[in-house]
Parts: sequence; structure tokens; C-alpha cells
Amino acid sequence: MKIAVIGQSLFGQEVYKELRKEGHTIVGVFTIPDKDGKADPLATEAEKDGVAVFKFPRWRVKGQAIPEVVAQYKATGAELNVLPFCSQFIPMEVIDHPKHGSIIYHPSLLPRHRGASAINWTLIHGDKKGGFTVFWADDGLDTGPILLQRECDVEPDDTVNTIYKRFLFPEGIKGTVEAVKLIAEGKAPRLTQPEEGATYECIQKKENAKIEWNQTAEALHNWIRGNDKVPGAWAEIDGQKVTFYGSTLLDKGSTANGQPLEIPGASQPGIVTKAGLVLFGNDGKALLVKNLQFEDGKMIAAAQYFSSGSSAAVELTEEEKTFAVWQSILTNVSHIEDTTDFFKSGAASMDVVRLVEEVKLRASSCQLQNEDVYMNTTFQDFIQMCVRKLRGEDNEEELVEKNINNMTIKMPHQLFINGEFVDAEGGKTYKTINPTDGTAICDVSLAQISDVDKAVAAAKEAFEEGEWGKMNPRDRGRLIYKLADLMEQHQEELATIEAIDSGAVYTLALKTHVGMSIQTFRYFAGWCDKIQGSTIPINQARPNRNLTFTKKEPIGVCAIVIPWNYPLMMLAWKTAACLAAGNTVVLKPAQVTPLTAMKFAELAARAGLPKGVINILPGSGALVGQRLSDHPDVRKLGFTGSTEIGKHIMKSCAISNVKKVSLELGGKSPLIIFSDCDMDKAVRMGMSSVFFNKGENCIAAGRLFVEDSIHDQFVKKVVEEIKKMKIGDPLDRSTDHGPQNHKAHFGQTVSVIVVYP
Repeated sequence: MKIAVIGQSLFGQEVYKELRKEGHTIVGVFTIPDKDGKADPLATEAEKDGVAVFKFPRWRVKGQAIPEVVAQYKATGAELNVLPFCSQFIPMEVIDHPKHGSIIYHPSLLPRHRGASAINWTLIHGDKKGGFTVFWADDGLDTGPILLQRECDVEPDDTVNTIYKRFLFPEGIKGTVEAVKLIAEGKAPRLTQPEEGATYECIQKKENAKIEWNQTAEALHNWIRGNDKVPGAWAEIDGQKVTFYGSTLLDKGSTANGQPLEIPGASQPGIVTKAGLVLFGNDGKALLVKNLQFEDGKMIAAAQYFSSGSSAAVELTEEEKTFAVWQSILTNVSHIEDTTDFFKSGAASMDVVRLVEEVKLRASSCQLQNEDVYMNTTFQDFIQMCVRKLRGEDNEEELVEKNINNMTIKMPHQLFINGEFVDAEGGKTYKTINPTDGTAICDVSLAQISDVDKAVAAAKEAFEEGEWGKMNPRDRGRLIYKLADLMEQHQEELATIEAIDSGAVYTLALKTHVGMSIQTFRYFAGWCDKIQGSTIPINQARPNRNLTFTKKEPIGVCAIVIPWNYPLMMLAWKTAACLAAGNTVVLKPAQVTPLTAMKFAELAARAGLPKGVINILPGSGALVGQRLSDHPDVRKLGFTGSTEIGKHIMKSCAISNVKKVSLELGGKSPLIIFSDCDMDKAVRMGMSSVFFNKGENCIAAGRLFVEDSIHDQFVKKVVEEIKKMKIGDPLDRSTDHGPQNHKAHFGQTVSVIVVYP
């Protein structure tokens, strides 16, 4: 068909591109005039293809169509108008002109939320379902007959940005193109919109987004997230307007420790905590806000509200001074000064995305988020922030320090999600225990279901949109090898953490738990560029005209659930293989032994692995493990543990999305000893098979079958050897076996069974 595309933005650009791929002829693109000398993305794409582009500032004056504008439109000979994202009022002379009429994309499930701020009101009203409609344009306000609708679940912490990015943008493009296909095939329906359930809300503007505090916490949360990022929900604090971003609901039992902040009209003061600003509804329940923006445009982390300001400026090298790319984006600014403000110089949201991507291209280790730009709007603040990231000086994770084993060990204790150490939802924690003496080592963040969803989303984005999935396999191997080098540099620290957290003897941990983990990562680093498929001979009459081949591709997000007996080694065996193949990982360590996994996350970040590639979630199997099994975006799950739980996981993986699953489950291995054995060797091997790593061993010989003629002699020698063992402090170099691991179960006992010849 001959199609006129009327609209703007990246959405309009993608619809335009897909329509051309489908073979349609785009006879004209009608979009908005250039802003600050920059064309809209839709116009840029069409001009590149040589398609006629019209940039009308308006289509009508005082309600009447402008004749010259309508004439230019009609001259294109369009058979259908497609309005993928159109902010202008198009006269009915244009809407009704093509033989197939006009269709419009609207981001709501019409007839609900008619009007321009539909996504905002979907969230503000707390709708459980959202979606989009492609409808036939008429002279009403989003009242035309429905052609096609698609719906999605609205998550509790969705914002306009997240629901748009997750569903409304990608599926909306597909839906609009599908609607055109139905029209071309003569199969497009025209379903009259029902009046029941119809709503219209005004365009959401800044002056209307002020927060009314006399509401429940959920209503406050919906109001803030429904206005995030545009226009931004605000309130007056300390005499100035403050805008709130990044709201999440907190659990009923959550407690907040921090500095109180008086907010006029609120039921009780807010609390500035290390996680952000905690606010309260009139029902006593709470929500957490991550970022705040002041009237001058400056955005800060809410946790920094009472801080005295940013740290002292770092001295830049000449090379670092040329790092930022503002000049190529702010083309209307003749010279960039330290005080130049990105947004006051005319930059828009699309320029933020471009800036983040440009920085990433120049230095893959400088992974920025859009919020980093909003929080550092002047050139000086921005370049200082980037340089700190490049130098690794922005590492703000909280570390527990302990002087032990003749060294100072530093241990992260928070969740690791999307390249950052963060508190669990609601600040929930639990204590991890040293099995040697039963004392608490530290408080560890306890992951909740929302944390799992965030980690999986980060891993999915890193796989589908991030540089990991696009990275040259050899470069991926170099990063994994660098990670192995860092593990080797910190091997004594890792072995010490393994000893105090799991009870493993330090010397064994150094050689086996840590040493074999390092070897594993180095081994798989070499596999990254050697994963190829095969060509397969087939029996055909004309074999020269046929070719069958296999291509091995990464599967996507891999969930890993590991046990307590070899915390770091189990992580290495599963994670290294996943990374080598190009997958991303969400790992749940055993709740009782999380510390080496969290230290591993720190080293992975230092090695330069992109954000979202590795995510670590300490927590319970019933909550975190179950959610990983059920999650539709997890494509593969690996589990080591009991047969009972393995059966349950396999069932959950099948029911959720038939995800692939690998299980290493329990067993009871036998060792058979005959009378013609080397007795001393048999005793040594038997004891090693039973007691290695305190008996916490997947292949431990839990049953010993001994021929009756040597039974008494064998048992006597075993008892003699056991008496020589030193069991106790795993950090004592003379200790043979660490303490009984009361975190889990000592696991194995010797069962001497007489077998008659």
C-alpha cells in the first residue's frame, strides 16, 4: 500500500522502518519541525531513505485546516494514514482522505484513559492491566472504532518508562504493523468502543502534579510513579519545590533508620535513609523514593539530601579532559565551559540516551545510567563523575572489614544487581554465622521477590540490549581471564572468607575451593572463541545443492542455585560456563554461605564485566529459588541440592515457560573393600572418601562394604586414625577438619557393613 506516516519520535521511526520492510511504499512522512537545529528521529530516517518529508508546525488555525498544508498532503496519493505517535491535531480533511482512512496507536486499553496522558493515568489509577489500542481515527478524542488491542500486566513498581520500554514500545510497533497488514488483507475489524468503562483524564502537566499527602502509601506511590519522569510529582520541602522519582512500595514490617525530614502536609515526617527517602501514607504504610530534583534542575540521590555536597574534585589528566562528548551533541553551543548545563543548553531526553551510548563506546568500563546525566547536569559535574567511574573511585558498596588470619578482609554484604551493591527491598537482612564458634559474621541483605525481578530484568537487558551479547567472543574471554587473575590476587582473602563462612579448612579452601575455581574460569575463558557448530552430511539426490549446519548460540538469562558445601567452587563450575557461552547470570548462593559469592561479585565488577551480566541474590530457596524457577524471562536453571527440591524445581520450570533445567541431586555412593586390598591404603581412601571437606561432599562414600574376614582389622585401624585427627578452628594450619557445620549438616557417617563371601 501507499502509506503516509504522520507522527514523530523513535516509536514513529521504528514503525516507519518496519512498514518499509513489509514492502509498503511510504509516500510521505509528516512530522514536527526541527528543534534547536536537530531533526526528529522519524524525519532523519526518512530523509536518509530519500522519502519526502514535510515538517509542518501546525495543520490548522483556529480549528480550520490550512489549505496549502492539506494540498501538499493530498499530492502524495496516500491510500492509508498511519499515526504511530502524533502530538499534532490532524484535520478531518486529512484523516478521511485516503481510501483506507487513518489508524492511530494509543497507549491504553480504550475506552479507558482516552487522552494524551494515558500511560500516566494507567499507573496513577493503579490499573492491574495496561496495553495499547490501534483504532480507526474519527472526529472524537480517541473514540474511533477499535482495530486491534494488546494487553500486559502492570507490575507494582512500573513507571511510565519501564512499561513503555518493556511492552508499549516493542509490542506497539509490532501491533501497528500488524494492523496495517490486516487492512491490506481486507481483514481489519471495526469494533465500536463501548461507553461502559470509558474515561478521560486531562493532560498531566507540572502544575497539576503536586502531591496530595492525605492518601494511602499505595496511592502516593501510584501518583509518583505515574508522573515519573514526566511531568514529575512534586511537593514543597524547606520552601522549595522538590520532584520525586523512583518510587517503590515497602513491606508492612519494614523499619527505617535515618534522619527525619519534615514535609508540610504529610501524615508524618519522611526519613532520609541510606537507601533513599522513606515516605508514609495516612495508613501508616511506607514507600521509598530513590531520587530528588530541585527547582534549579539539579538531581540528587534521595539518600544524599542532608549531605554537604559532592566530594572534592579530582585532578584530570589531559586525556581525561577530552573524554566527554558534549560538543558533538550540543552543536548549538560554541564552546563548552565547566558551568555549561546540558539541559539548559537545549538537550532533550533523546540526547541523554545518545550521551550515555557515546560514553560507552569510548570506554566500555564507564557504564552510565540516564540518571547519571540528570544528576550531573553541568559539564564539570559530568566529567568528574565519568572520571571517577573510569578510575574505579565511585565504588560505594558497603564493606564489612575484619582483621583475621593475619590479614584485613573486606566483604560486601548487599545484593548485587545490575552492577551495583544495593539493599534488599525494605532493607531486610539476616545474620550469617561462623560455624566455628556460632558468632554472627555480619548482616546480609535478604532478597525479596521484587529484587529477583529487578535482577532478572537487568540480566535480560544486559543480554538483549547490552554490550555483552554483542561482544566479540575473544574480548569476552579476556574479561573472564581478567576476572580469574583478580581472584588469584585475592585468593587468600577468598579462602579466609570461605573458612569463616562455611567452616572449610583454610589450606583446603586455598587449594581446592578457591584454586580450582580460578582454574575453572581460566579454562572457560579459553572456550569463548571456540564454540562452533557442525556441518552435517545429508543424503540427497543433489548433495551439492544442500547444506545442513548447526549454530550454537547463548540461551539468555541463566539462573543458578547452589549449595553450602563448596560455595565458591559451585559458583565457578556453573557461572564460568554460562559466561563463556555469552549468557547472563542470576545466582542464588546458599542462604547460609553467601559471602564468597558476594566477594566474587565485587571482583567481577572490578574486572569490567558489564552491568547486569552477573547478579547475586542471597536469600531463601522458598522465595528466591522459587521465583527464579517460575520467572518467565529465565531461560535456563541450574540447581545442585536435594532430590526432593530438584523434583519441585523441575515441575516449576516446566509449568512456567518450559525452561531448560540441569539438576545435580543427592545420592549415597558405596565403597567396596575386599580382603586382598592394601589395608593402609584402603583405610586412607575410605576415610578420605567419607571425611573430605567435613563429609560435605557430593560424592562422599556414605556406605563402606567391607569383606567380613578383614572387618575387625579395618574398623580398628579407622578408629586409630580418627583419634589422630584434629578437628576445630579451620584457620589453624594444623587442623585436619573444620568444625561440624551446624549451618547445614555434617552430612556423612561411616556405615561399616559386613559382606559375607
